[in-house]
Amino acid sequence: MKVTEDNNILSKLPRCLLAWYDGGRRVLPWREDPTPYHVWISEIMLQQTRVEAVKPYYERFLEQFPDIAALAAAPEEALLKAWEGLGYYTRVRNLGKASKLIMYEYGGSMPSSYEEIIKLPGIGSYTAGAIASIAFGQNVPAVDGNVLRVYARVMADDAEITDAKVKRRIEEEFREIMPKDRPGDLNQSLMELGAMVCLPNGDPKCESCPLKDLCRTGKCGDGTYASYPVKAKKAPRTVEEKTVLILHNDNKLVITRRPEKGLLAGMYEFPCMEGHAAKDRVVAYIRTLGLEPLQVKKLDPAKHIFTHREWHMTGYEVRLDELASLKVKKGSAESLLMVDKKEIEDRYPIPSAYAAFAKHLRILQGSKAKRALSAEG
Repeated sequence: MKVTEDNNILSKLPRCLLAWYDGGRRVLPWREDPTPYHVWISEIMLQQTRVEAVKPYYERFLEQFPDIAALAAAPEEALLKAWEGLGYYTRVRNLGKASKLIMYEYGGSMPSSYEEIIKLPGIGSYTAGAIASIAFGQNVPAVDGNVLRVYARVMADDAEITDAKVKRRIEEEFREIMPKDRPGDLNQSLMELGAMVCLPNGDPKCESCPLKDLCRTGKCGDGTYASYPVKAKKAPRTVEEKTVLILHNDNKLVITRRPEKGLLAGMYEFPCMEGHAAKDRVVAYIRTLGLEPLQVKKLDPAKHIFTHREWHMTGYEVRLDELASLKVKKGSAESLLMVDKKEIEDRYPIPSAYAAFAKHLRILQGSKAKRALSAEG
């Protein structure tokens, strides 16, 4: 009996959702011109990032890399700089890798089948489904966290959505109801519902939901929705303590490049010391670099949260006597550079994890820097 009821609810979803979507969908730049490239770039940017935060990055990114050929030809450092502030930098590295593969294997055109798209670096079942359905009209679902939440609440499904088997089962159920004439719109309507109505935080807007007459938890009116979706408890994040050093004089600033592998690989950062260092230890370290501190100012602490770890940072702004004698010991893992502040905004990608410290030198990062450059131009 329950199977019949489930099928009955699912079979009614497309009609309800598409009518609602047609009546008030958001106007978003990638929706108005859904070429394969545009859909691909937008979907990668939107992973774990809010729509409003993505908009300026999307527009600037397309100005700089208007097509797959331009993306494939760009050096990785340019891609990282364009991505600065969006975080999760593996995403843009995979864009670069995939674009080169597309140029080599597919003649510069995005492959049109789900089976080929999902083989590209950085593309999983959700992104492949979004590109295949929205850009190519293929009858494939695009199931992300928003869609899983909508499904779990509508169906009162208490299966653990972080389980890969559960996600595959839900994908198959959605595959059965995909409308042949509008698969991309159905996928986007589900995304829209999860983003605007069936909210992840706070109370869902059940009264304005097009599925309110079908939704098993919404009908209860007693907060039952809060029990869905069911997720496995996350392991606590690892806490790392760091001391960040803003080393500068009137003209130059010291930065260093992170290793080519691992967290924030290949990005630039301010020199750091492990742990929360006292002032005398900081001064001693700076002198090992051949620098003489004139003034040392303790900065307010800052915290940055990654997926699996947290950085708890203290910092010092250090005015230096001179940078000309900066020395790096042979064999040192550190790669220290002396750069102008303007060079950082134009060329060197610094993670937003350091935003609280960059502001002390009025360094603009990410979309803020790009808007400032546009205003100047």
